[in-house]
Amino acid sequence: MDKRACVLGASGGIGGAIVEALATSGDFARIYAGSRREVAPRRSHVDRFEFDFADEATLAVAADRIADEGPLDLIVVATGLLHRATSIRPEKSYRELDAAPMAEVFAINTIGPAIAAKHLLPLLHPGRRSVIAFLSARVGSIGDNRLGGWHSYRASKAALNALVRCYSIEMRARNPHAIAVALHPGTVDTGLSMPFRRNVPPEQLFSTEQSAAHLLDVVEGLTPAHSGGFFAWNGDPIIY
Repeated sequence: MDKRACVLGASGGIGGAIVEALATSGDFARIYAGSRREVAPRRSHVDRFEFDFADEATLAVAADRIADEGPLDLIVVATGLLHRATSIRPEKSYRELDAAPMAEVFAINTIGPAIAAKHLLPLLHPGRRSVIAFLSARVGSIGDNRLGGWHSYRASKAALNALVRCYSIEMRARNPHAIAVALHPGTVDTGLSMPFRRNVPPEQLFSTEQSAAHLLDVVEGLTPAHSGGFFAWNGDPIIY
């Protein structure tokens, strides 16, 4: 057992559940769990660290530290911003667009994961199958957008999906064993979805533990042929 994983967003609902699932699976010798705030370690083989998307140096330091111990088999970027009670709400119309909240949504959903990829992609194992997965959202699908609205969130996730496709193309030459994908977790019982799930049937609202299990099942079934794809929690492909 020499597999190693890194999860960014480990203090969030889905990210924390993914860390816990990996830690209890017995498949990983070391798990690096990054979050914006300090979280007390609970398992000896989970190495927790702090990072901030607004400070690229924190990602560079974390990547250097991980690289000193060897390559990664799995990277999950489980960060995201949809709303903030006092300042950010999904727009219902283009008339509600505001540059400052829009910039913050892009900073968390697109730019931060992109800079994380800059430092973490080189750490994917060069000699065997490895995966980097970014949590996206079905509303980030341009082809599936029939309702409009949620402009900043939709656009930021669509941009993230485009970046994932770019990574997959570049990695084919640099590391043919590597797989880069975007994943839609469905509607999960977290603070992100809380104000927007009134009409979600109970069977379609997943606990964080269910979501982590679904996503890791999808990851387990990926091959290099899937690289660059966008997949739902049940493995179904989503159009870009």
